[in-house]
Amino acid sequence: MQLPLEGVKVLDLSHALAGPHCSTMLADFGAEVFKLETPVTGDIARAWGVPLDGGENSYFIALHRNKRGLSINLKSERGRELFMDLIEQVDVVLENFRVGTLDKLGLGYEVAKTRNPGIIYTSISGFGLDGPYRDRAAMDLIIQGESGMISVTGEPDSAGSRCGVSIADLTAGMYAAFGTLMALRVKEKTGQGQRVDVSMLEGQMSLLSVMISSYLASGNVPKPMGTAYGPLLPYQAFPTQTESFTIAIGSEKLWKVFCPLIGRPDLTNDSRFKTNYERTQNRAQLIDILTQVFLTKTFAEWAELFEANGIPFGALNSVDKLLEHPQVKARESMVSIDHPRAGPYQLVGVPVRLSETPGAIRSPSPALGEHTSATLRDLLGMSDAEVEELLAADVAFGQ
Repeated sequence: MQLPLEGVKVLDLSHALAGPHCSTMLADFGAEVFKLETPVTGDIARAWGVPLDGGENSYFIALHRNKRGLSINLKSERGRELFMDLIEQVDVVLENFRVGTLDKLGLGYEVAKTRNPGIIYTSISGFGLDGPYRDRAAMDLIIQGESGMISVTGEPDSAGSRCGVSIADLTAGMYAAFGTLMALRVKEKTGQGQRVDVSMLEGQMSLLSVMISSYLASGNVPKPMGTAYGPLLPYQAFPTQTESFTIAIGSEKLWKVFCPLIGRPDLTNDSRFKTNYERTQNRAQLIDILTQVFLTKTFAEWAELFEANGIPFGALNSVDKLLEHPQVKARESMVSIDHPRAGPYQLVGVPVRLSETPGAIRSPSPALGEHTSATLRDLLGMSDAEVEELLAADVAFGQ
């Protein structure tokens, strides 16, 4: 069978993380993604991460599989003409420049749709395409702070902490892929394209929606809780005689199984802990009791007991331990590739698995402008001589 997005062409002007994460999701399932980069330096993320052989780095390789590299000087008049010619040949434009940047170059959505009424023009920005903050520069850290995500992350009684991954970027990328797919669905029905406006700020708000609802209901401003979670208890990490582990008791039924299992059946009917709400109201007392209980056995002993009785629990793994995880190995979650410049390398595989049309890593990240000539020939029907003329004039760059 064909891949789900086979035949969809994406002109990807995005850089850093949010946009490239979106285009990678689309490319993994068959979309033909043309990564258009600025000449000479290319995507700023080419300078991020651990340097590898052949001028590559770990960050870029992880993020840009399954894409074709294209480099055009959009600051030149001829380069802008090429861009608009390409618009006519693709289904999607993806960008995450500061709001208004492409409009100033005459390459924004309003112009693009005159050349291709079916174009889907997906824009990712920090704060959205309108409103008083639309012109502000933003990166992941800024949005984590502005959204309140930092204020609820970290250890109790702290000022908060940045999430360990660039969650504002990654969430925006996923929502952009989701929005693009919905717009493609509409285009299938009507032939009409549209603008997809994804705000990193609103992406974080969507993740915080339960906390926002809780605040509106109670008036209590959420604070950092470490590994704990406000609506449920017990739901956090605890120490044992050997190593710490996480445990999640998400229902009253499970609570009634859990208490006798740890040798404290009395907690089931204790008026302070009888329901989840009462447990959250007497959090400190219950945490102290459970901490003392869990320190009576090793991690292995608790793990055997919990697994046999269906109690959700888990280890606190570091990244190196994750890669040796039996589940990761059994499902082959890491994929080996042979990169033409960096050599053999491993990447995290496609996280969504379709039984009939699975996504796959088909090609490694491209060098800057690696497919410029081929793209101009294939998409625009240019001759070798025309392509060479553009390369010589510094309008197009690469191979």
